[in-house]
Amino acid sequence: LALLTDGLRAEREQGITIDVAYKYFSTPNRKFIIADAPGHIQYTRNMVTGASNSDLAIILVDARNGVVEQTRRHSIIASLLNIPHVIVAINKMDLVQFSEDVYNNITIDYAKVAKSLGLEDITYIPISALNGDNIVDKSTSMPWYEGGSLLSVLENVNVEKDIDLSHPRFPVQYVIRPQSEHLHDYRGYAGKIISGVYRKGDVVSIEPSGLTSKVKAVEVGGLEVEEAFAPQSVVLHLEDDIDISRGDVIVGVGSNPEVSQDLEVFLCWMDSKPLVPGNKYLLQINSKVVKAVVKEINYKLDVNTLEKIEGVEKAGLNDIISAKIKTASPVAYDSYKSLRANGGAILIDETSNVTVGACMIN
Repeated sequence: LALLTDGLRAEREQGITIDVAYKYFSTPNRKFIIADAPGHIQYTRNMVTGASNSDLAIILVDARNGVVEQTRRHSIIASLLNIPHVIVAINKMDLVQFSEDVYNNITIDYAKVAKSLGLEDITYIPISALNGDNIVDKSTSMPWYEGGSLLSVLENVNVEKDIDLSHPRFPVQYVIRPQSEHLHDYRGYAGKIISGVYRKGDVVSIEPSGLTSKVKAVEVGGLEVEEAFAPQSVVLHLEDDIDISRGDVIVGVGSNPEVSQDLEVFLCWMDSKPLVPGNKYLLQINSKVVKAVVKEINYKLDVNTLEKIEGVEKAGLNDIISAKIKTASPVAYDSYKSLRANGGAILIDETSNVTVGACMIN
């Protein structure tokens, strides 16, 4: 697998993963994208990048060493990023004579880590990648293991239930206003439904303005439909002509997001230039881009121990911190823990246009 995913010369020379590699494959049941993320602490930002959009994390544990610092660090980041499914793949079982006792001890140790982090949907699989034991097919070397192979678990994990269908969120990407002879009064709002369901006749609120209207029509692929749901890309039509532009969020009334200029965030710093309170950036959440300033660093999080380090004056590359951010205008958001799709944001350097921070809004 490393020969497939470790494409950089430095990765092969050192025998480690440095950058995130994306590999695509499919089986008759499902399509997959592997994001092979590094585990070394100096590449924390790369791991956050790879894991931020993942439905499932596979955490590799060396059967000889058990749960180590790197295992805890991976698990903490998976917890921070609210990844809903975790597979603990206990590898190199051939080097411990396929021992059930070793496997059981590791699962007991990891269960303590998972409980402290609030990780819930965890599957343990003993594997030996060298000869493919429990990778694609069940291994005959571990008859005591009653679960499925790694591939069968991946094929059958239920990711559909992870899509939130109860909190309608629709960030507007583009306002379609042809003003042609045939479509003189056409006004459609194009974008992707990130959560929830939209139906003709639904009462909606436009955030951050708070104005309300009703859904007049829903279009998918140029055809009018009765309803659409996450993660479909659609065009919504409203009964009222309201001032709506890119970045506004059309939400279902009764499940409104928070609207504020003051944000409390967990932030992974990704730039070689340190983050200092008072620095100004652009903050982007979905299609909304606003000017922002980092007001205060509350504490730095030790990604090995979860210890909160107080009195931090700046954040360096790969640091994960808790911070206060103030935006130039109100933004509509949900907490990252409750709705990932509307709770993640990035900080962008105004001069270079480089992404310098990944935010998880509290």
